[in-house]
Amino acid sequence: MTTTPAQSPDSSVESRDDVPFRYTADLAREIELRWQDEWQERGTFFAANPTGHLTDGEGRHADPSKRTFFVMDMFPYPSGAGLHIGHPLGYIATDVVARYRRMQGDNVLHALGFDAFGLPAEQYAVQTGQHPRVTTEANIAIMRRQLRRLGLAHDPRRSFATIDPEYVRWTQWIFLQIFGAWYDEDAVRADGGRGKARPIEDLEAELAAGTRPVPAVDGVRAGVAWADLDAVERRRVLDSRRLAYVSETPVNWCPGLGTVLANEEVTSDGRSERGNFPVFQRSLRQWNMRITAYADRLTDDLEHIDWPEKVKSMQRNWIGRSSGAHVTFAVEGGQEVTVFTTRPDTLFGATFMVVAPEHPLLDEVPAAWPDGTKDAWTGGHGSPAAAVAAYRAEAAAKTAVERQADAGRKTGVFTGHLAVNPVNGEPLPVFTADYVLMGYGTGAIMAVPGGDARDFAFAQAFDLPVVYTVDGEETDAARTGDGAVVNSSNDEISLDGLDVATAKDRITQWLEAKGVGAGTVTYRLRDWLFSRQRYWGEPFPIVYDEHDLPIALPLDALPVALPDVPDYSPRTFDPDDADSSPEPPLGRNEDWVAVTLDLGDGPRTYRRDTNTMPNWAGSCWYYLRYLDPASQDVLVDPVLEKFWLAPGHSGDPTDTVGGVDLYVGGVEHAVLHLLYARFWHKVLFDLGHVSGAEPFHKLFNQGYIQAYAYTDERGVHVPAAEVVEDASSPTGFSWEGRPVNREYGKMGKSLKNMVTPDEMYAEYGADTLRVYEMSMGPLDLSRPWETRAVVGSQRFLQRLWRNVVSETDGTLVVSDDAPSDETLRVLHRTIADVTEDMAHMRINTAIAKLIVLNNHLTTLDAAPRAAVEALVLMTAPIAPHLAEELWARLGHERSLAHAPYPVADPAYLVEDTVTCVFQVQGKVRGRAEVSPQVSDDDLRALALADAGVQRALDGRDVRTVIVRAPKLVNVVPV
Repeated sequence: MTTTPAQSPDSSVESRDDVPFRYTADLAREIELRWQDEWQERGTFFAANPTGHLTDGEGRHADPSKRTFFVMDMFPYPSGAGLHIGHPLGYIATDVVARYRRMQGDNVLHALGFDAFGLPAEQYAVQTGQHPRVTTEANIAIMRRQLRRLGLAHDPRRSFATIDPEYVRWTQWIFLQIFGAWYDEDAVRADGGRGKARPIEDLEAELAAGTRPVPAVDGVRAGVAWADLDAVERRRVLDSRRLAYVSETPVNWCPGLGTVLANEEVTSDGRSERGNFPVFQRSLRQWNMRITAYADRLTDDLEHIDWPEKVKSMQRNWIGRSSGAHVTFAVEGGQEVTVFTTRPDTLFGATFMVVAPEHPLLDEVPAAWPDGTKDAWTGGHGSPAAAVAAYRAEAAAKTAVERQADAGRKTGVFTGHLAVNPVNGEPLPVFTADYVLMGYGTGAIMAVPGGDARDFAFAQAFDLPVVYTVDGEETDAARTGDGAVVNSSNDEISLDGLDVATAKDRITQWLEAKGVGAGTVTYRLRDWLFSRQRYWGEPFPIVYDEHDLPIALPLDALPVALPDVPDYSPRTFDPDDADSSPEPPLGRNEDWVAVTLDLGDGPRTYRRDTNTMPNWAGSCWYYLRYLDPASQDVLVDPVLEKFWLAPGHSGDPTDTVGGVDLYVGGVEHAVLHLLYARFWHKVLFDLGHVSGAEPFHKLFNQGYIQAYAYTDERGVHVPAAEVVEDASSPTGFSWEGRPVNREYGKMGKSLKNMVTPDEMYAEYGADTLRVYEMSMGPLDLSRPWETRAVVGSQRFLQRLWRNVVSETDGTLVVSDDAPSDETLRVLHRTIADVTEDMAHMRINTAIAKLIVLNNHLTTLDAAPRAAVEALVLMTAPIAPHLAEELWARLGHERSLAHAPYPVADPAYLVEDTVTCVFQVQGKVRGRAEVSPQVSDDDLRALALADAGVQRALDGRDVRTVIVRAPKLVNVVPV
């Protein structure tokens, strides 16, 4: 690629301190904008596919003999506030890695789109009446500008937003694939495992052939012949087995948002993650996705991907696989009740049962209290019906977290039902209590107060008996240990004296033999609630007929676009009204809801679904769209999918599941996005649309950039940029002459401590910002922002500039003489160390070593070209604009973006070294091998970049650094 002449910046850079060619913010801006235009014009970062219309900037397809490297950031939401300097951290990191891998000769794919359906735009539409699309597209334009100014090497041809009609079309198509599939537990997958999604037509064929029995569904009795069912009954049977299905479901109803929420969208205190509104339990007709069918695979396949153990643990805990037994209790005068317990060995200690207020057992209760009912059990009501009705109403007004809180008085009421303990025939009073949720397990528990603290508290409150089944000291509390089993025998079986594991197996076998129980595995994971009563989301590609049954729209009817509506607000917007019902905005366009279509039976009137998909839908598959962003005939070309994502595509023979090579984003998405995307991908894998079982092979969670915030005497935040250090202030800081208190946390508009990239671009330039954010510490750790420290990164780039360019007249000052042996040793040690650091994303330590090499070159009369060019190439991934400019000034006509990365000569790596110890407050936190001649400044830089030192500092400021070259550095924090 040709470059703009090196002399072009001369006339546009103003003199500063009478140094016309000093590397200032103004010169940086001119260089950066010019190279960004050049990269775009030349297609420098076009990622070539192996086939098809997407080639590189010179019209060539990807070389299949080279490794592929697909690097990706988590989908950004285009906020109206734009970016603050915390946002670019991950984007810069992936850009550095992508540039490095490109210089290593890899086929690199790096692109960025926008997760554009979101509640903030809809809430703004409610407030202003402005269509969410207008708001969202304006926000995308702002974010594109800010990110482009950062110099990110994305392929712009592959960018898109989830609101784009073609993207919506394929999101709706994937939904129809899930709707058109069922899960066959016995089918063999392509990876050799058992259990997979299959087309619903396969199930219909098996039912028609009689090779699979008809299940009991909605009035259809089990085992009836398929031929004896009418068309509507057959559809009900098939609909009950689909991976996407409609059901009356206990949901998290949030009146304040006018919508239901998935469990993952509810905070630990029972409020909405977005908006902090209370969330209530309601039963509503909703779309669900049968993610529970994939619970085992979602758990087991975590072993095959390179993710942080913290995230794997979060997913395992959320899925919550546990082994135990289902136990059936007969109920006198009522239906049987099944419970799941992980401790069937404690059945002899069950003295009462508890069902959720929503449990169907309570739809019919005895007319009168049975003999022996205690006054404390009735809640002061004269009949079970009155007691149950009153308690149900009370429970409905609580959030799920309030219902499950351990603290506070245990509430409940006797239902009048008596169950029979299958191991001893004892009658057990059946209570209803709000700490049991219908959405978890079976909605019923056997209560063993002798072995469970919560059951014990309930038994104490309601004067219920306690039977201990685990040996232990006499105590007025539950025994929750695993001692020998006691008090657990009948005429047919005795568990007494057994250990817990043996007792579990023995009692489970007995229950199965008696037909009153069975060993089983259950999961905390619930099916994914997929309906949202919002406007700003993907409409469902579904219509309903006169039987209120869903019908999939054909592909040529997609995308189903959002219609205009008179207003965007929920009809019920009382945040405290648990009894309010959702009324989606789409229902206000009657011309859109009632639609006449010919779906094969002639023109008929159908009803559209007025719910929309959750914003997670678009982010479940966007990595596939990067591969083939203009595809209209298939979701993704199989050749391209295999090239970029197939198992082993990057040359790693241990990769058995495929996926994106490096996925960078925040740990806050560990359960929501990542679990949902894995589920969708596995369905697509089962149906043959993708070649690997996992979407993301390696996950990296970056830390946060944090900042100081300040509050006045009222506790109100004041602008952090206007606060000054003030020795006369009792707090050490003041604002407008008044003392303020300093706190530390995330950067944000509400805390008035935001620093924007635009400010940094103007003050220092994009390259300086990139270097500073990458040098602040290890990428996986949070780190404090300090604007005053940015100048250190600027000085590094200024010194690099001066090693190549005269600040007086802009001429080259490098020497064409061969480097000395000492310089070659420093150079090749740097190449070896930086290559190692870059390969493992230790970008901060790589920068520290580049600084050491640069400082060495400044000690020479003239830096040798061979050393300078290697330094420029190594700096290019981190400070790409300056590196491109220096590369051009050094006489190269092609961009260094694809230039080979320097390779160390082993002959110069053999030298005497000294082990330098890095301490923090006198405690050893790290070590490094250094030259005996290393300078104090270089040791200081290496110590402050060390991961162990950074972890020990934990965001604290540094008071001083004591250097005893070459063997010791002691960092003293504030």
